[in-house]
Formats: sequence, structure tokens, C-alpha cells
Amino acid sequence: MVVVLTVVSLIEGRPPYLSPINTANVLDQTGIVGILAVFMTIVLISGNFDLSIGAIAVVVAGFSLMAEDRYGVLVSVVGGLLIGLAFGLVNGLLVQLVGINAFIVTLGTQTAIRAVLLIFTNGSSVQARGEGLYDLIGGNGSPLNLRIAAVVIGLVLLVAGAASMRQQRRRSQPIDLRTLALLVGGATLSIISWLVFPDEWPLSKQVYVMFALTILCWAVLRFTIVGRRLYAVGGNGEAARLSGINVAAYKIVPFALNGCAAAIAGILYAGRFGATNPNALTGIELTVLAAAILGGTSLFGGAGSVVKSLVGALILFVLGNGFNILNLGSNYQGLIQGIVIIGAAGIYVIASRRGLGSGTQREGKDTVGAAQSDSTPSEPQSVRPA
Repeated sequence: MVVVLTVVSLIEGRPPYLSPINTANVLDQTGIVGILAVFMTIVLISGNFDLSIGAIAVVVAGFSLMAEDRYGVLVSVVGGLLIGLAFGLVNGLLVQLVGINAFIVTLGTQTAIRAVLLIFTNGSSVQARGEGLYDLIGGNGSPLNLRIAAVVIGLVLLVAGAASMRQQRRRSQPIDLRTLALLVGGATLSIISWLVFPDEWPLSKQVYVMFALTILCWAVLRFTIVGRRLYAVGGNGEAARLSGINVAAYKIVPFALNGCAAAIAGILYAGRFGATNPNALTGIELTVLAAAILGGTSLFGGAGSVVKSLVGALILFVLGNGFNILNLGSNYQGLIQGIVIIGAAGIYVIASRRGLGSGTQREGKDTVGAAQSDSTPSEPQSVRPA
């Protein structure tokens, strides 16, 4: 999509699509949804989902703005995080311990939580007089030297590919596609970034927060026993319980983390705009779910990647940004985005069915082979009494 939008922009004489300002703008638009998509993926991996994140975010935003003027920025941020954690724990306890369906629980808490802000504000907007939150998390952070950063990433990929190739040569194995992709991708990224990428990339502070949280969650899921147990619980809860895993904890904690993520999104929203109203962020939970689905996260648990969910969020906002650049009417944007979401979900379903079919065929062949080997006469063995 990026290549197509870049070519079309050049043909029509519009500003370059991959300019530093526009790419930073796309990432900034993705910030809040990207953060929520990362933690929603954790909930989906555990086998549940959460519809209350938008309501939690707007309530925390309202609290942060009201607390900023009275008690200061520190209280508004810490208090907002605790509120998000509390709401997330309530969702998790109701779902896991009481046994209410996650859809019913989070749909109910979504309505109730927004009503809380309506009661406290009497339906009016909330606005902070000070700019402490904006100074802390609003605006742009330090400009990133994209050229150097991309070259470093490319060199890391090259080193990883070279190490993988050396290991395969030691084992007298052919170079696989993954190793080749690391080598080619690392070399290409290093060369192109050094020639084309800008020195300064004006990223906002919430983009840095999004990147940091994504890397942290990816590392935990990829390299720790906590991540492996979470996938096990989402894939087969009964088998995980029989293996000694505390299934209840791995079902409740993702809700609590998701509440904290919604609180972070609400604080970022409050710091950026300096005001909110009870109807803000309505429907954002559907956008977050769409981003996770585009990233290939399963709605049935046990499968998903936070990095791919972030890419799914980028797909949505790259589409929206490209439509605006090409002056495509808003009526067509929803149609095309819906088709993209359904198409992506269809691709994953078809791919999973093919994988399941091939796995079934292999299992059938193995079973037949085992049956044939069992039916082959063998030499009698002596029987020794116990």
C-alpha cells in the first residue's frame, strides 16, 4: 500500500508520501490505537476480549484533567493508572471467577463506566487550565535520526542472518528462506536508509511510548516463560491447568494490563488535547479489534503477535492517510477499509484451513504407517515373569 500511494502521489504531482512529516503524522495518528491493539492482543491470546477500553480511557482522561489542576501532574497520572488497573481487575474477576461471558461483562462495564463520567461532569466537557500534562506527554519528543537508526537495524539483521548461516553450515544444512531474508533485508535496509532516509524524524512522544510498550510486550511473550504459559492457557486451558499453570491468574492479569493500557491511552489523549467529553473515543474498541484481526490474532485464543497487531493498526491509518492525500471522499473510505478487513480475515481463515488440512493428511499418513508397521510380523521376544 505504501508503494502504491508513493507512486500515485508522484504521478499526480503531490507531496511525497514517504516524507518525514507525513510518516511521522501517520505514526502519531496510530499511537493510541496501536497501544491499545498491543494489549488487546494479550487479552485475545488468553482467550478473552475487552470492549470497555474506550470507556476506561475517556474516564481516565477526564480524571487526569480534573486532578491536574487540583493535585498536580503526578497525582493525575498515577491516579489514572490505578483507576484503569481497578476497572481491568473488575472485568477479569467477573469473567474468570464469577464465570460471566467476557462479551457481556465488558459491554456492561463499557456502558457503566461512561455513565460515571457523565454523572461527575453532568454531561459537559472537561478541560484543564494548566499545561502540565501537555508538557509531560504532549507534543514532539527529540527528533530521531532515522538514517542512523535504520542502518543500525539493518546491520543487526545482517549479523543475525550471518550467524544463522554459519550455524546451518556447521550442521551441513542448506540456507533456509528465513536466513536469506535476514541477509537480503538487512543489506537492502542499510543501503536504502543511508541513501534516502532523513536525518531528523519528528516523532511525537506518544509514538515513542507506543514503540517502547510494543518492544516490551513482544520480548515478554517471545522470550519468557510467562509468554509461553499465556499462549498455552489461550490455546487449551484445561491442558494448561493439568500442567500446573495457574489458569485463573493468566486470565485475570491480561484484563488488568488492558485496563492500564486504556489508562495510558486516556492520559495521552488528555495530554494531547487538554480536554475531553463523555462521548470521546466512542467506537475505538472496534478499531482496535480490527487492527488485531488484521495482524492475524485469533479470536479464539492461543495465537497472535503484538508486533503484527501494531502493523494491523498501521494498515488502517496508512489507508486513511492515503485517502486524505488522494482526496478520496469519506464515503468511500469506510467501504474500502471494510473490504480490506474482511479480505485480510478471509486470507487468514483460508491459510489456517490449508494448514489444518495438510496437518491432518500428515497425521493420517503417520497413522497408516504406524498401523502398517504394527501389522508387520516381528521376531518373537522372550517373556520374563515379573
